[in-house]
Amino acid sequence: MGKGTVDAPEAGESRAVADPGPVGAASAEEAGAGLGTEIVRFTRLVAARRHRTRLEQGAGERVLLARLVRDGEQRATDLAADTFLDLSTVSRQVRSMVERGLIERRPDPQDRRGTLLYATESGRAVYETYRRQRDAQLAELLAPWPPEDRYQLIRLMTRLNDDLVAHQQKRHGDGDSPGIVAQQGASTYE
Repeated sequence: MGKGTVDAPEAGESRAVADPGPVGAASAEEAGAGLGTEIVRFTRLVAARRHRTRLEQGAGERVLLARLVRDGEQRATDLAADTFLDLSTVSRQVRSMVERGLIERRPDPQDRRGTLLYATESGRAVYETYRRQRDAQLAELLAPWPPEDRYQLIRLMTRLNDDLVAHQQKRHGDGDSPGIVAQQGASTYE
């Protein structure tokens, strides 16, 4: 196995990166191979979590509230596109959240025929509760990690995400509308 690659763990063992050498160095090719494997694994774990979350009450509303809180008011069609949800699903969730006072509608000042959705103070409070729950779960997961590892994880994930967005903009920026590539790189609910 080359540097930067990962062995599959035996039953009951944790995954360990192969010894990358005395200074922890790997060539770009080795790092690409190792990172590629781990991104696929991470993507599968996130997809499994999302599947479980969709089965929970309020999963769709978390995503919609996050977008409205983080990105501000917007039309339901834009909200559906940004969250990769079907408009009929968004419409049902919006109706429920309006009835419960989590979001409100107001006329779109640029097109009086349309309406904009925005999170109310109650909606922002619910979003913050969801965010705190997620953060607490991650804190529990990371508690056994040394503080430097936690810091480096955040630093490197931020750098990777920023570089992925920049790379996508460089490759596809000419054909995409402003912000699309960056939105695709944004977290779904922060």
